[in-house]
Amino acid sequence: MTIAIRPATPGDAAAIAHVRIASWRATYRGIVPDPYLDAMQDAPSAALWERVLAAHADAATVVVATDGSDIVGFAAANRLPEPKRGLDSELTAAYVLPGWLRAGIGRRLVHDAVRAQRDRGASAMIAWVIAKNRGARTFFERLSGELLVEQPFEWDGIELVEAGYAFRDLDAVVARCNEWPAAAPGRLH
Repeated sequence: MTIAIRPATPGDAAAIAHVRIASWRATYRGIVPDPYLDAMQDAPSAALWERVLAAHADAATVVVATDGSDIVGFAAANRLPEPKRGLDSELTAAYVLPGWLRAGIGRRLVHDAVRAQRDRGASAMIAWVIAKNRGARTFFERLSGELLVEQPFEWDGIELVEAGYAFRDLDAVVARCNEWPAAAPGRLH
């Protein structure tokens, strides 16, 4: 395994959509209704990511993790036009294909997304997760995320609860990502 992290390009949109949908289907069974998960399609999601990646927004960061030419994960973050709860940036996505979890890929993706936002002047970040996603919550807590709030929200007509985690010192998050040990070799598949 040789995982590389690089900035995403518009040509990565279909692979990013695939990673997102595969991650949702694996993670949210029993949390999000199965018919919704089963109906998710790569094409509409890819079209959205093509628009995001083609926009060249100075405030946005999208990075991908690759194993050779295959994209196995991605993360996205952006500056907020108005701070939310005193936080001026947001981690909007961090997904890794199910077969690649627990290999340190998510940590590396978050590291690069956070670092890019910090380098663009952000000082603090918020990350949202569906509250019943225990794996993501543990991940953010290991990165020293501070639970700010749990609140109801609606996603495509589905009533859910989200948890918001604050990262008030982006330098500390970058350092925490660097010190967190990587998974042992052979734990990937």
